[in-house]
Amino acid sequence: RYLLEQDFPGMRIGPEPTTDSFIAVMYGDSEGNIPGNALVVDPKKPFRKLSRFGNAFLNRFMCSQLPNQVLKSISIIDSPGILSGEKQRISRGYDFCQVLQWFAERVDRIILLFDAHKLDISDEFSEAIKSFRGQDDKIRVVLNKADQVDTQQLMRVYGALMWSLGKVINTPEVLRVYIGSFWAHPLRNTENRRLFEAEAQDLFKDIQNLPQKAAVRKLNDLIKRARLAKVHAYIISYLKKEMPSVFGKENKKKELISRLPEIYIQLQREYHISAGDFPEVKKMQELLETCDFTKFHSLKPKLIEAVDNMLANKIASLMSLIRQEESNMPTEIVHGGAFDGTMAGPFGHGYGEGAKEGADEDEWVVAKDKPAYDEIFYTLSPINGKISGISAKKEMVTSKLPNSVLGKIWKLADCDGDGMLDDEEFALAKHLIKIKLDGYELPGTLPSHLVPPSHRKPFQTVE
Repeated sequence: RYLLEQDFPGMRIGPEPTTDSFIAVMYGDSEGNIPGNALVVDPKKPFRKLSRFGNAFLNRFMCSQLPNQVLKSISIIDSPGILSGEKQRISRGYDFCQVLQWFAERVDRIILLFDAHKLDISDEFSEAIKSFRGQDDKIRVVLNKADQVDTQQLMRVYGALMWSLGKVINTPEVLRVYIGSFWAHPLRNTENRRLFEAEAQDLFKDIQNLPQKAAVRKLNDLIKRARLAKVHAYIISYLKKEMPSVFGKENKKKELISRLPEIYIQLQREYHISAGDFPEVKKMQELLETCDFTKFHSLKPKLIEAVDNMLANKIASLMSLIRQEESNMPTEIVHGGAFDGTMAGPFGHGYGEGAKEGADEDEWVVAKDKPAYDEIFYTLSPINGKISGISAKKEMVTSKLPNSVLGKIWKLADCDGDGMLDDEEFALAKHLIKIKLDGYELPGTLPSHLVPPSHRKPFQTVE
């Protein structure tokens, strides 16, 4: 709702988990809903494989179409609210985690939403997050309603969230968490406004770049599936080879299933396969219970060679084709809705801050602090109105900024490149130091509004 800046059919927003359906929010010429059963038989939509989850799921699945600019570039899958407490004991009637896993394998980004007032990860939420295993690079976390707590509480809330996530997601890497208030209401606590704006901007950039990376992600999924298919072939052919031809088939099957972890290690050594390429042991054991091992196929080396050839040679040529296409096509980013509100004008991120301060003012922005800078300048014994690099260095290093940063500031401030600073150039250097100490980035080249008045080229009038 926040990203689209308009209601969509089937939307319900409230303090409790009110969404009880999976809603695919997609672009359409007119507003409307398509129910799940009709959706999975539509050849133009990518949902046909969801029919295997049955009517219990399809009755809770719908597509919401509307003519929104944002949806021209991305589609959004809104999942049901996560249940907690007594409610999660009641079955949904379909395998919720399996459905989440199906979507997770096909989407570009997974966003987990947390409420600053409700951080507990319920059993269902924990199971949902575990179903995203193998898709860790797609996951981002949003801590919403962060304006409803003050800075001290927010620090504790953030720490508690990271601790809770660490228990559920068993990776040493920390997930990226975006902190903010993602609705169009006034902020309750404005002391962290700058933080919220920066975080929202980072999240928007992450989402806006998704269309550019879609082709590479699909190629990445193809490589992942090819490696999995190859490993499956080795496992299946090994199980087939170990089966007896006449008697004791059932007992041998049970033995092989129980020995699956050992078989994995044996295949890793024999074919030099990484342990990370193998399917999860427990899940594989469950699937093998219902299989007839005698009907499995033997290993076909030519097919394995074909897969290896594809991974080694053909994928590289596909990557170069994708890069060529990207360079020839205009950069595609998400537009419309909330994304347009942060792009231009005085409310764009960073407008009037740091090096951009004073960009739309007639007076030189450094002038207001120049008297204080001049006092320091004249203590450095200027000769002919200029101080040497050595004198400037003595003053500049008191900022405790590293030499790499001070070197860049010197380069920007020494406008005429004579290796010395006059009073205006020195004031500019002090202003740039202040910008860096306030936590802003330095510009790559000196913006025109920061150039000292005496160093500006006079306007040439053409008669």
